[in-house]
Amino acid sequence: MSEADLTNLYRDYIACLNRQDWPALGQFVHHDVTHNARPLGLAGYRAMLEQDFREIPDLRFNIEMLISEPPRIAARLRFDCMPAATFLGLAVNGRRVSFCENVFYEFRDRKIRQVWSIVDKAAIEAQL
Repeated sequence: MSEADLTNLYRDYIACLNRQDWPALGQFVHHDVTHNARPLGLAGYRAMLEQDFREIPDLRFNIEMLISEPPRIAARLRFDCMPAATFLGLAVNGRRVSFCENVFYEFRDRKIRQVWSIVDKAAIEAQL
């Protein structure tokens, strides 16, 4: 897969998340996906994302930086949202916070097979 193809595929994946189009998630995520070395499988990955949207009703994934080096993508995602209660163990309780997530993906068979991510929790703490 070319850099352009992988970049376009990733942008389509982010659009799928922002639409909360869970039936289409399997077009982008491998059935054996892992997240931070935890084997979740597609169903577990979907459940994790659905939980994120329940906890943060106005959640929207915004690509701030994107680097494509097939079969991998590195992205910096920016969030500006209002978690309803606690988030990452922090009592946000409906306050607006902005933060980033640095995330790396590895693709296999044109689908996300591995994800490694770190959320900038210190940025949230500084806003509270």
